[in-house]
Amino acid sequence: MARPPKRRNSRPEAVSDLLPKVLVEMGLDETSDSVQLLQAWGGALGPELAPHTRCEGLRRGVVNALVRDSAWMQRVQMEKPRILAALAKQLGPIELRDLRLRLGSVDD
Repeated sequence: MARPPKRRNSRPEAVSDLLPKVLVEMGLDETSDSVQLLQAWGGALGPELAPHTRCEGLRRGVVNALVRDSAWMQRVQMEKPRILAALAKQLGPIELRDLRLRLGSVDD
């Protein structure tokens, strides 16, 4: 005769609470952070700067991005503190230490 399964004393957890833990265990937490960063990028830069840049992702707290040309790179560099603050506000607990820029094609 089979025994009935034992009941756990723990409460159910929301998927939104479990997912970050699972991603960390699988080593995919930085991938998830990069996806969130890509979604927040345009809003953080604003309509004037965003079309001249392309976010490449996040690695060890450093946001990497391409900029169309040196003039736009200088402009984005001057806005770096504001951009990082806007990203931090949108991304919450994701650690952002720096924004690194390099010249490159930003058109898809």
